[in-house]
Amino acid sequence: MNLRALRLSVILSVLICFGCTESGGDTATDQGASSAGTEKVQESEQDKAESPDAGAEKKEKEKEKSDDGQRAEEPAQHKDKSEAKEEQEKERLAPTHDHKAFKERLKERQEMVSTQIQRYEVTGEKVLAAMRTVPRHAFVRPSDTSLAYADRPLPIGYGQTISQPFIVGYMTDKMQLDDKKKVLEIGTGSAYQAAVAAEIAYEVYSIEILRPLGNSAQKRLADLGYRNVTTKVGDGYFGWEEHGPFDAIIVTAAAPHIPPPLVKQLKPGGRMIIPVGGPFATQYLILVLKGADGKVTSRQLLPVAFVPFTRKQ
Repeated sequence: MNLRALRLSVILSVLICFGCTESGGDTATDQGASSAGTEKVQESEQDKAESPDAGAEKKEKEKEKSDDGQRAEEPAQHKDKSEAKEEQEKERLAPTHDHKAFKERLKERQEMVSTQIQRYEVTGEKVLAAMRTVPRHAFVRPSDTSLAYADRPLPIGYGQTISQPFIVGYMTDKMQLDDKKKVLEIGTGSAYQAAVAAEIAYEVYSIEILRPLGNSAQKRLADLGYRNVTTKVGDGYFGWEEHGPFDAIIVTAAAPHIPPPLVKQLKPGGRMIIPVGGPFATQYLILVLKGADGKVTSRQLLPVAFVPFTRKQ
């Protein structure tokens, strides 16, 4: 081999070795980069866990859990508030008894209850207390105030009457009212029966077909503070469906038969009392009972004399 060939051979060997070293370097660099990348990912996760943003995110998650727990408690709290509101509303609607009439003629009312009502089958203490409370003299015509506590019906105009105290007490007693019951009265008249029922029941709805009587009754009830009585002028035969069903229905005029719409609006477990019979025939107070299963029964109580049930012409 001559000198020139030897030099070429050496140069070629150096180049080959350099290429091998360079390739090995690239492999080491790739592994180093991979290792460094892994370390960076680990450092990034650690930094994220220790960073203020991560702390805020953790707090946010804890807050969400707390909010979920609070939301779970909200229905119970809302229920408590609703019940409290209902109780508040009931108290607000109770009769106020602020009118001066409630303080007048107290002894006469006591005597009326003891001599006319209590001794004749009316024993419900709530009813007796209501009869002692309601100032009957505020529901009769000015010309009849001296007879307000007599054991007799009195005229109130337009061919209608205010029933004698015993009948009002008796009919109310048969309804077994309490402060959760909703009552419908057919025949507002002077509104005395509505006031007695309102002293016991949660609310009373009353219908009068004669507009002058309906208007004067509404004003009288408002003046006396009976805020739990709602009245309207209309045909009582059809009841007051939008406010039904009712726990008790009291009818204060004699009908030829028991109106089916009233039976329908009576709540299961409810009671209705109604005088039935013609104006020139014997009338009887009828007690209508609707069972929990919706079955309706009735029974005759005692003979009475009521004004006729007036219908819209």
